[in-house]
Amino acid sequence: MKFYNRTIEIAELHRIKNLSFSEHSRMTVVTGRRRIGKTSLIMKSVENEPTVYLFAGRKTEAALCSEYIPLISAALNVFVPSEISSFSNLFRYLMEIGAQKSFNLIIDEFQEFFNINETIYSDMQNIWDQYRRRTKINLILSGSVYSLMYKIFQNSEEPLFGRADNIIKLSPFDTGTIKIIMNDYNVGYRNDDLLALYCFTGGIPKYMEILCDGCELKTERMIEFMVRENSPFIDEGKNLLIEEFGKNYGTYFSILSAVSGGINTQSEIMAALGDKSVGGQMKRLIEDYNVLKRIRPIGSKEGTQTVRYEITDNFLQFWFNYFDRHRSMIEIKNFAALQNIIKADYAAYSGKILERYFRTKLAESGLYREIGSWWEAKGNLNEIDIIALGLEKNKALAVEVKRQKDRYRPTLFAEKVERLKQIVLPNYTVETCCLSLEDM
Repeated sequence: MKFYNRTIEIAELHRIKNLSFSEHSRMTVVTGRRRIGKTSLIMKSVENEPTVYLFAGRKTEAALCSEYIPLISAALNVFVPSEISSFSNLFRYLMEIGAQKSFNLIIDEFQEFFNINETIYSDMQNIWDQYRRRTKINLILSGSVYSLMYKIFQNSEEPLFGRADNIIKLSPFDTGTIKIIMNDYNVGYRNDDLLALYCFTGGIPKYMEILCDGCELKTERMIEFMVRENSPFIDEGKNLLIEEFGKNYGTYFSILSAVSGGINTQSEIMAALGDKSVGGQMKRLIEDYNVLKRIRPIGSKEGTQTVRYEITDNFLQFWFNYFDRHRSMIEIKNFAALQNIIKADYAAYSGKILERYFRTKLAESGLYREIGSWWEAKGNLNEIDIIALGLEKNKALAVEVKRQKDRYRPTLFAEKVERLKQIVLPNYTVETCCLSLEDM
C-alpha cells in the first residue's frame, strides 16, 4: 500500500529537522499504538537525508551496540570504535559527530531501554544537556508502549522529563483518508463495505494495508480473510496489550471483554467479574493505557455518577468481541463457525460503530466545540446518539444514527429532543437529522 496522508505531521517533522540542522539539535518524540505507522512516517520525513536508524530490540546492551556500530559507520561514513559496548558511550560519540555534521538520529521502540538498562535515560539526559546547543542532530525517539513513553517524557520524576522539544502522537487515519483508500482498492464501493473497513481497522494503517493487500475489500471477504488459520489478526489484540499490561493482564482483559460486549457501567462490570473491585484497573485503563474512555451525557457535570465506558480502539473492540470471546472456537480451528457468527452479527454490531464514525466525521469538520451523546440517568427511554454543540452560541445538532434511513421516526426523535432541551439545553436552538449508511 502506498503512503497516505500524514501531511500535517510530515510538515511538522520537516520544520523541526530544518531547525535542528540550521540552529541546534532538537529532540522529537513520536508516539502512538503499534501498527499506526510511526516508523513509516518518520522515514518518509527524512528521505534523502543522512540518517541513522537504530531499533531498540530486546538484546543485551553490548549486543545492541555491536549491531549499531556498523549501521552508524555506513550511514554517516565515519569511523566508530568497535570496542564501544555501552549505549551511553555510543550516544556521546554520536553527539560528538553531530558537532561536525548534521544528520537525523532515529531510535525506534525507545521504551525498550527500560528492559535493557534503565540508567541509559539519565545518561542520555546528561549527554543531551551538554551537547544539544553545539550540535545539529535531528533526534527522533519513537515508541509504541503508551504507558512507558508517557512515563519517560511526561513524568516529572524521570530524567528525560521536559527534554522533548515536540511530542507528536499519531492518530488513526481520518474518515476522508479511509474513503480514499477504499476507493483506490474497491472502485465504486458500497458504503456498507466502507463501514466494515472502519469497523475492523479503525483506520489503523497496518491493518488496512494487510486487508488491502490480502483480500477484496468487501464485508464478507474481509471477515473471511481475518478469521482463518494463521491470520495475523487472531492474536493481535493479545500481543498488543500484553506489552502494556505485563504478566498480570487477566483482570484488564476481563474488563475489556465485558465492555466490548455492551456491559458499560462500573457496577455492571464489577458484577460481570464476580463483584470484584476493579476501580483501580479501570482508572489505569483510562489514564495510563489510553484503551478505555469514560463517557458522560453531554451537559452533565464532571463528578456525575451517570457514566458509561467504551473501548477507544475499533480494532480492539472487534477483537475482544469476537476473537477473545470465541477463543475456544479458534483453538479447535472452527474458523467457518466464527465467520458465520460475525456475519450474522455484523448488521447489529456495525450500527454502534456507525455512530462512532459520524461522531468522528463531525469532529473532523471543525464546526463544533463539543460532541457527545445524551441519555437520562434513570432508564434508557430517552437517549440521543449524537449531540454536537456548535461554535455559535446556543446552537446544537441532535443526530439519530440508523443503518437504514427508513427506520428513522422523526416524531419520536423530536420528543426526545424536546426532553433534552428541557433538561440540558433550555436556551438552545437544536437542529435535528438522521444520518445513515448513505450519508457516509
